[in-house]
Amino acid sequence: MHPLPTDPIQPGLLVLHSNRAELLGDAIFEWIRRHPLGPLEEEVFLVQSNGVAEWLKMSLATQTGICAATRVELPGRFLWRSYRQVLGREAVPAESALDKLPLTWRLMDVLPDVAARPGFEPLAGFLQGGDVARRLQLAQRLADLYDQYQVYRSDWLAAWEAGHDVLPPFAQQSLKSASPLPDEQGWQAALWRELLAPLEVAQRDTARATLHQRFLAQLESGAGPVQPVARRVVLFGMTHVPNQTLQALAALATRCQVVLAIPNPSRYHWADIIEGRELLRMERRRQPLRRGVDLSAMPLEDLHAHGHPLLAAWGRQGRDFVRQLDAFDDAEATKQRFVGTKIDLFDEADGVTLLGQVQANIRDLLPLADHPKNTVDADDRSIVFHIAHGAQREVEILHDQLLALLADPPQGLPLNPRDIVVMVPDIAAFAPAIRSVFGQHSRGDARFIPFDIADLSERGNNPMLVALEWLLRLPQQRCRLTEVRDLLDVPAIAARFDLSGDELPRLTQWVEGAGIRWGLDETHRDALGLAACGEQNSWMFGLRRMLLGYAQGDTAEAAGTLAFQDIEAYAEVGGLDAAMAGSLADLVGALIAWREQSLTDATPAAWAERARALLLTFMDATDERERVTLAAIESALGAWLNACDTAGFADPLPLAVAREAWLGGIDEPGLNRRFRAGGVTFCTLLPMRAVPFEVVCLLGMNDGDYPRSSPRSDFDLMGLPGQRRPGDRSRRDDDRQLMLEAVLSARRVLYISWTGRSVRDNSEQPPSVLVSQLRDYLAAGWSGDVLGERSTHHPLQPFSRRYFEQTPADTALFTHAREWRAAHASAEVAG
Repeated sequence: MHPLPTDPIQPGLLVLHSNRAELLGDAIFEWIRRHPLGPLEEEVFLVQSNGVAEWLKMSLATQTGICAATRVELPGRFLWRSYRQVLGREAVPAESALDKLPLTWRLMDVLPDVAARPGFEPLAGFLQGGDVARRLQLAQRLADLYDQYQVYRSDWLAAWEAGHDVLPPFAQQSLKSASPLPDEQGWQAALWRELLAPLEVAQRDTARATLHQRFLAQLESGAGPVQPVARRVVLFGMTHVPNQTLQALAALATRCQVVLAIPNPSRYHWADIIEGRELLRMERRRQPLRRGVDLSAMPLEDLHAHGHPLLAAWGRQGRDFVRQLDAFDDAEATKQRFVGTKIDLFDEADGVTLLGQVQANIRDLLPLADHPKNTVDADDRSIVFHIAHGAQREVEILHDQLLALLADPPQGLPLNPRDIVVMVPDIAAFAPAIRSVFGQHSRGDARFIPFDIADLSERGNNPMLVALEWLLRLPQQRCRLTEVRDLLDVPAIAARFDLSGDELPRLTQWVEGAGIRWGLDETHRDALGLAACGEQNSWMFGLRRMLLGYAQGDTAEAAGTLAFQDIEAYAEVGGLDAAMAGSLADLVGALIAWREQSLTDATPAAWAERARALLLTFMDATDERERVTLAAIESALGAWLNACDTAGFADPLPLAVAREAWLGGIDEPGLNRRFRAGGVTFCTLLPMRAVPFEVVCLLGMNDGDYPRSSPRSDFDLMGLPGQRRPGDRSRRDDDRQLMLEAVLSARRVLYISWTGRSVRDNSEQPPSVLVSQLRDYLAAGWSGDVLGERSTHHPLQPFSRRYFEQTPADTALFTHAREWRAAHASAEVAG
């Protein structure tokens, strides 16, 4: 155990910048080692993604030998906990009445009333028809919007609450220059006041913006926190932090030590190379000017000669954040306060490989005109491009390339599967191809590569949740043989009805032999509008045959009297296995009972009772994963009930709305999901996910798929012209920042692939504009055939000849071969 420090940990704000996460991590861990907390105190780390959280914990355990007494959490949760510590638990509840989830159900309550009033015509038009499911969709969108306003536009909400239907300008206290709220959007201010009206003063005071101002005032006044705050807080690896959070951390720095470990791609001041710089002018700059040139004084059209093109194209989000930090970070004061502490941790490597040179040029803010135009060794494969026909081929090619990398690792250093990350725009679209290619080889096969797929929705991939959602859609299901049989493939459901995996093939044989095809019973078919089909071939029809066959036994079969009251007995059921028919009868009976119960609307509290009874009837966890899933299901149900109680919502709801309200909470983002499981990690390109990996692979980088399109809602006022502020989130800016982070986080290989040829006619398809920008930069910054040597055009099939795309004649050959295959297939059919 490290000895306690001889001098207390100094309060203050310490901001570290680096272009490499490893250097930031080393500095943080060394700082912690030199200035340890007490034995029972927790180190608090704030991160924005589970990938950074796991990397941080593993790095801490590797360097210090243990990762214990650490709290790794999201900034929002930490901030609310800090409010409670500074202002007191009596003044700050566990959750606000205006948090996103309670706000959703408060909106569900007020929307029907306000929609009938003048001024709310846009809402009335959407809610026309009284569909409760549509009302829930609108309430969720509006709750998310108001939640964003509370973080990024709290001044707007304050003005609306005071009765001013205006949009206050950025960084101005006066409303005189505020622009009026557009006429067609005036309902937003009125609706916000409507949401606040029934709240008591104490509840209004728990609004996030109000609490934030009280929190700042309490700390600025010199008054101490009601409860002790953490002695040290470390914010690690974020490229975007709302200004509200930065204000809170700066205020906390008067009472505790706040360390911000910030990724910064360049050691020089680079915020002025992007349009919009006039919004970010500050009195001081953290980074020095490159060669003393002040880019802020130059026209934008001249900046290409002084800035790095990739930073200018991709770095807007990072630029905004670094400039926001300058308002809180006084580097000179920090150096005087923490004497001997190095706060700029940029590496000095020149870059041996092409990838290393690209990263060094970004770090040094090297303009394209100053590039030395080096020639890259033809054997350098640190940046490679692969062009394929479709996602399936991309994954097949990736598997072959990874086998080659693992067998002959670049730079002669060992390479393990856990050192490789594969990121795609949409992991759900790639998951089937990943499983089919990487899962085809057994563990003992030399071609086996361990892998794990992160970021998949639990709701659509966890067997228990898939089964639960099917049950919650039972009134619309036809209950086909395969659907009900698939329920029993879930171990928790099979265990509840005393069935084992070994018994299921025999039970399936009985079900098919008894003539069961679809429908629970005649009543179920009638509800589906198919009463004319009667009960024949339904589950009750087949069960009666099976149970009659068991009751009559061999004697009746020998006598030829298998029919009884128009029921033809199914004689295969007998012996010790007959108990399976009883279990099946219990399952069908439970399905019929649940279907009848689910047809009637109920309040949230009543639905919770039904939901818990449903889980008790159908599921019995058999292993740890199923127990964890059941706990998550219960937690989501409890969160929904608490939100309804906080909002005072108790109206009856149909099953469809209750289902979405319940299951929608299971996939809420958090830090408790596994990211690195020991093999190749497949994941979605998500903000602040780019932790260092030896090999970074980007798949599916197609034009139109990345950057991803995410149009703003028509009623999102932050998207209006002239209303953008530094630090605002944008999906397209996020994706450009992610591309920059991916390039900078690769240590040995950056692998990029896309569907560059149509699988139908072999026509050429462009890559993402971000990939094109990278390729253009490489072609302009280095001499020789940089792209040709690193671009591989793969055939349509792995067993095809070397492919017909280099010349028009080859393209004609491809077309001829395709026509020949079509004619050959037609001849076979005719024959």
